[in-house]
Amino acid sequence: MKQRKRWMAVLTVWTIALLFAAGFTSQASVSGSEMIQEKNSKYTTGAGTIAAAMESIPAEAVELTKAEAQKAQEAREQAEAEAKRKAEEEAARKAAEEAARAQIAAEDQKLLASIIFCEAGNQPYEGQVAVGAVIMNRVRSGVYPNSISEVIYQSGQFGPAMTGWLDTVRSSEGYTQTAMQAAADAMAGVNPIGDCLYFGNGNYGIQIGDHFFH
Repeated sequence: MKQRKRWMAVLTVWTIALLFAAGFTSQASVSGSEMIQEKNSKYTTGAGTIAAAMESIPAEAVELTKAEAQKAQEAREQAEAEAKRKAEEEAARKAAEEAARAQIAAEDQKLLASIIFCEAGNQPYEGQVAVGAVIMNRVRSGVYPNSISEVIYQSGQFGPAMTGWLDTVRSSEGYTQTAMQAAADAMAGVNPIGDCLYFGNGNYGIQIGDHFFH
């Protein structure tokens, strides 16, 4: 009888132990599952935030790149427009200068042709070029004025300029085409008299026609 009670007590203790162990295991299983789910939930939430951030960063970068590209394009276009404007202004300035020089050259040629006609209109062509060369030598000499007009109209130098005959021939274009060509050649550098600065009816120097150049 006592032995039976002892076995019943042992069986009871063993059963209680099994039930307690089963309950603990179940609780542990539930708690572990909840922890895993919570971790998974946190991971999912964090991953979603990171994914959203990763998606937003490239979009912002693309927009920034587009904006920078647009600014760079506008800067290039502005620079090109500015360069074009400056080039056009420079071309216009050069064209104006060329036109002014051409006008001056044309007027200088007429004036030189007029003085050649007045001084040597009855001389051979070489003699007419030589008179033009004297004037060009003076322009380049550094001793006389440095322009055709100033050399010709310099006080006391050329009789036709002092008497007014030169102005009459010039204004009426009374010079000959031969004188015009002689003036063009002299201005272009044709020079049959070297460094001579004077001419006249003397008897020394380089003689061409009736004139002596020295």
